[in-house]
Amino acid sequence: MNILGLSGALDHDASAALVVDGEVVAAAEEERFLRDKHARKKLPEYAARYCLEEAGIAASDIDVVAYPYAPISLASRARWHYAARHWYAPDRALDALFNGNRRYRRKRADVLKFGDRLGINWQRTEFAPVEHHLAHASSAFHLSGFCGKTAILGVDGKGEYATTWFGWGDEQGIHRIAELFDPDSLGGVYGALTEFLGFDMLDGEFKVMGMAPYGDADRFDLSRLIEKVPGGVRVNTQYVNTVGLRRFKRAGRGFYFSPKLIEWLGEPRTGDVADEPYIHIAASLQRLFEERVLELIDEHLGAVLAETGQLAYAGGAALNVKLNQRIIARDDVDTLWVQPAAGDSGTALGAATLVASHRGEVIKPMSHAYLGPAFDSMACQRAITEAGAAVVASRMEDVVAQTADLLAEGHPVAWFSGRMEFGPRALGGRSILGCPNAPGIADRINEQIKFRERWRPFCPSIADSVAPDMLGSEHPSPFMTFTFDVQPQWRERVPEVVHEDGTARVQIVEPHQHPRYYALLERVGELTGNPVLLNTSLNRRGEPLVCSPEDALVMFLACDLEYLVLEDWLVTKSGQDAVSAKVVA
Repeated sequence: MNILGLSGALDHDASAALVVDGEVVAAAEEERFLRDKHARKKLPEYAARYCLEEAGIAASDIDVVAYPYAPISLASRARWHYAARHWYAPDRALDALFNGNRRYRRKRADVLKFGDRLGINWQRTEFAPVEHHLAHASSAFHLSGFCGKTAILGVDGKGEYATTWFGWGDEQGIHRIAELFDPDSLGGVYGALTEFLGFDMLDGEFKVMGMAPYGDADRFDLSRLIEKVPGGVRVNTQYVNTVGLRRFKRAGRGFYFSPKLIEWLGEPRTGDVADEPYIHIAASLQRLFEERVLELIDEHLGAVLAETGQLAYAGGAALNVKLNQRIIARDDVDTLWVQPAAGDSGTALGAATLVASHRGEVIKPMSHAYLGPAFDSMACQRAITEAGAAVVASRMEDVVAQTADLLAEGHPVAWFSGRMEFGPRALGGRSILGCPNAPGIADRINEQIKFRERWRPFCPSIADSVAPDMLGSEHPSPFMTFTFDVQPQWRERVPEVVHEDGTARVQIVEPHQHPRYYALLERVGELTGNPVLLNTSLNRRGEPLVCSPEDALVMFLACDLEYLVLEDWLVTKSGQDAVSAKVVA
């Protein structure tokens, strides 16, 4: 059965995923093709066409289109909870009760028209709506590879109405235990404070997480924002997760916090400096968020975890790697699996896999995230030639050895190899690399290439052979979704990837996942003694990860990078006297 999953119901992070006979054969975010980060208010047209092309099937061959947004019954507690909690905005409350599926109807109509453009035959193709948080749950559970009973957690801003989801899965399917509903959203509070701290919601939360280790969490008590109540939490909408007239507004833009928050905490942060009091607010927010999630895990999943020790986790908040480290440290958690595309882009996977499981198909686990387009050496050569006099390129005889030599000499290298990653993390397919023992390499990449905030950490890719010694843990981490305490004997060996608090957000690479990238790590290890690389995404600030060779060359020419490895080609920039692109066979 051919099942096409489409995301973008919440007007951001549109993506497509194709599941064929239970196996995910392709998945990609629309932003990568449009070169528009988060692809707001877009449908995943380019991503869907790529998935079909990768699988070698036509749109008319699709059996089911799965969409991670569904109608919610008036008999559900969700709509009543929303209405009761939004009493101060009666237009919102009444709409939830009397027209609560309006957004679903509109999105369904949009997808049907989109399918017509794509070539879907709706006479034979089923449209299958899937509740947003069930899609998150499926993307974690069905692709985790876990056997037997597994606890499932979903935390994000919100879906239709749900914001936080607890359940478990087994061979019979996914079972719901409890849900929290808007505006009682842990992810929403984190997003609102992300805005207060000067970043964009749905984009800057990881920046707040990176800022937090520089602050003192005891300097602010933010507990009034999220009260723990039996069965869940109650968010104080006097301050955050606000709508309507309660919102703080500036220059025609409404924020998800109120003027009352400013009266309490002071003016919202501006600029790129991590300074007081904002670092302390970030630290306090991070601690409160961790504590509330852990309390809810105790309450709703404790019994399941005591039985199984397995936890599958998705939702945008699942990318909060500091929380994930604390979850791993729980006595009742043996293994935590976090969906690498944990945010809304991953709901395309979740919707498709849930439909596949309901049709009786066995879902193949997700052992890697390399699900996007690949480009062969000839495609790269054409892009180089089109770049003209701006570049010089030579065909590499030994890609791994020559790249490792450049890295060991202290040079940053752009690395474009194999299929593009699905999800927000660069995992050695579209990366900028550096040797983490080269003094100042992180600052150099920041100042000359990435143009990011100086206080944000860079992360390592490491060979599996050194992971237990470097991290003091044997927990798998293939997708860079966890932080670990770097062991003292390694902190001086790889200082450029150790964060302020002594941790690192780590990708542990195994040979079968990306053989060329693994070979590069091994070769760097032979040269430096450390099979570890600083690995950051191949993009500039505010841009999506690059997709094609053309994208990589545009990015390369717009920054101070000196070396780009484009599959088998080493690309450098032409000197002043260069008059044409040089391609050496």
